[in-house]
Amino acid sequence: MGARSFSQSSDGARLLVRLCAFVFASIAFFGATATANAHASLLRSTPVEGSVVQAAPTEARLGFSEVVTPLVVDLLAPDGSSTRLAARAVGAELAIAWPASTTEGTYLVSWRVVSSDGHPVSGILTFSIGSPSATPPAAPELNDGALRFAMWSARLVLYLGLFFGVGGTFALAWLAGGKHYGIGAIGGLLAAGLVAAPVSFGLQGLDALGAPLNMFGSAMAWQAASATSYGFTAAIAFMALSLALLALAADANLSRWLSLAGIVGVGAALAASGHASAAAPQWLTRPMVFVHGAGIAFWAGALLPLAFAWRQGGESAEAALRRFSTAIPCIVAALMAAGLVLAIVQVETPLALWYTSYGQLLSLKLGLSALLLALAGFNRWRLTKPALAEQVDAQRWLVRNIVVETLLMVAILGLVAGFRFTPPPRVLAVEAAEPAAIHIHTSEAMADVAISPGHAGTVSASIMVMTGDFGPLDARGVTLRLSQPGFAEISAVAHKPGDGTWRIDSLELPEAGTWTVAIDVDISAGRAATLNGEVAIRPATGW
Repeated sequence: MGARSFSQSSDGARLLVRLCAFVFASIAFFGATATANAHASLLRSTPVEGSVVQAAPTEARLGFSEVVTPLVVDLLAPDGSSTRLAARAVGAELAIAWPASTTEGTYLVSWRVVSSDGHPVSGILTFSIGSPSATPPAAPELNDGALRFAMWSARLVLYLGLFFGVGGTFALAWLAGGKHYGIGAIGGLLAAGLVAAPVSFGLQGLDALGAPLNMFGSAMAWQAASATSYGFTAAIAFMALSLALLALAADANLSRWLSLAGIVGVGAALAASGHASAAAPQWLTRPMVFVHGAGIAFWAGALLPLAFAWRQGGESAEAALRRFSTAIPCIVAALMAAGLVLAIVQVETPLALWYTSYGQLLSLKLGLSALLLALAGFNRWRLTKPALAEQVDAQRWLVRNIVVETLLMVAILGLVAGFRFTPPPRVLAVEAAEPAAIHIHTSEAMADVAISPGHAGTVSASIMVMTGDFGPLDARGVTLRLSQPGFAEISAVAHKPGDGTWRIDSLELPEAGTWTVAIDVDISAGRAATLNGEVAIRPATGW
């Protein structure tokens, strides 16, 4: 019997080593290949948003904060007809081939791309050829409420399976000594998670395409989902859930190895995609996500077995509680350290906790986490010893508090599932700091203008002027004029600091939107040129 146990243990150890090697190699691969930023933001476009151009462009350009992969680009013409356009990624830009159309009026370019965190990003570019349409085409709905709810629900069920199911299996194997406390509930959560993983993957494909729920299951949706990094998360999560389900049916020795591999898979699944894992520096953020995910699985997974154990009582319940009480302080310390690092990376400034949707969700999560920690501390230092001393009231309160802890965990996971729909403040800060740029070209002169930062408020401007054939132009003076309906014209004389550009150090732009740009260039005595264009100014960040 001893030889058989040793053999099983050795086989389990080899299985664990292989699984962990695969998981960590995957994490290293993701960290090496993913880009530094995540959740792409549109920074500029040609033609400019809301502008009026005199001739149809040969191609439209969208400039993003990072390299993106095009998914779907549709053109809505002035008559309401829709055409699917071909697009290709050129660095951090999307080059969109324009059809042979000279019809005057307002055009809408509806685009969807996927960023390195696996999340689809969408938007609409609106501009007019010749003159705006009296009745512009109706903009398509980019956010399907039913699809978003389905995605949130699938993510929440998947999280319940990973944290309470896989974590519960680990607790049964390592804390409860192989006892089957709450095994029915844990098995049900694992089964639900195994269903939710492919469902959430399919919904990701619908979101990538901007398709309705009735297209779920179509080959097109699954192909679109495979173009996102979320496919790695869904696959690793499915593997972790499967290992945990096998652990429930395995003997005690193999169950330990399988459940340990499963909890490693939980951390790896979360580190494979998402806002936090794709943030820079990834050598730090991906391991922190791994630690955070695995730690939550340990804590959350222990709750159901402990609650069922204490309902039955006995020495096994006492042993499980002792083991949990010994380990949980270290787990909580690691959780808090990893969570703090990720919050600093994602939020960057405390004001973003109040002024951004992501920050508000994170604030709610932190508030619930504080309640959870307070309750866990009360259980650990005020109820554990009396409960182990068989004080009935302490045991009753301990079970009740564990149930409350479980409900708080579920609420926190519900908030975490909502992070999918909100870009983190660090991404918004990159977008806000990006200059608003415009190139104006005439036969007599041309100019490259950059307004930094490209949002409403106090900005500076940099202007480089050249001849119409890209030659040097030693102008005698440059004046920048900006105008928008409802506001007095803003005019400023630029100075030349000696680096070949003309600069304006301080301008106040009171409002976001499309501003008309006029650049008066004093070329030489009796010779001047005025260059006209439009530039899109983004709203102020608020923090």
